[in-house]
Amino acid sequence: MPEEERPDKTPPEAPAVSRRQFLRGVGVVGAATALAPGLLERGDAAETERDDSHAAVQRRTIRLALNVNGQRRVAVVEPRTTLLNALRNHLDPPVTGPKIVCDRGACGACTVEMDGKTVYACMVLAADAVGRKITTVEGLSASEEHLHPVQAAFVAHDALMCGFCTPGFVMSVKNYLDKNPRATPADVRNACAGNVCRCGTYPRIFEAALDAARQMRGGKEA
Repeated sequence: MPEEERPDKTPPEAPAVSRRQFLRGVGVVGAATALAPGLLERGDAAETERDDSHAAVQRRTIRLALNVNGQRRVAVVEPRTTLLNALRNHLDPPVTGPKIVCDRGACGACTVEMDGKTVYACMVLAADAVGRKITTVEGLSASEEHLHPVQAAFVAHDALMCGFCTPGFVMSVKNYLDKNPRATPADVRNACAGNVCRCGTYPRIFEAALDAARQMRGGKEA
């Protein structure tokens, strides 16, 4: 390759730095170093303030008297506590029939009756349930030997698999049959529209519901 066509590989000269520029740069670094502890301290103080605020919320509890399955039950909870959380985690002994599955009002596993109407316990504040009559699946029967017709029908028809959705279905079916014991298959499906069975046991659930309806009619056909 001719000499004049060779690329120049000589590194460019570093720009000259004056004494004034050097001292100015040192001053900026020194100022940042001096300010850093103050910034860190303010950051730590803000974090501590947030921690104190969270602790204050946790300490702000209320004492509630709930009417659960005909009994007066007392719970000490935060104001934001749901009825589902209060039933399962803040009563002694706990009421664990309503299940925590989606915890956002989408599956129906936590269905309970409140003043005769079905509600998702995960969508009701415990404070809003004070003075209301709350019935869970445990409150439908006096003992295992004397099951509610809906509970007995679910057992007879093996209308469950994993069981997480079962209490919610039982409560939805029971609540509907109380109002309409002459329910048709379409009525039963509509009554269970707010409940989800991930195992897919719907045919046996519907069979159990229709059998329970016959029992609640005294064995008479619709």
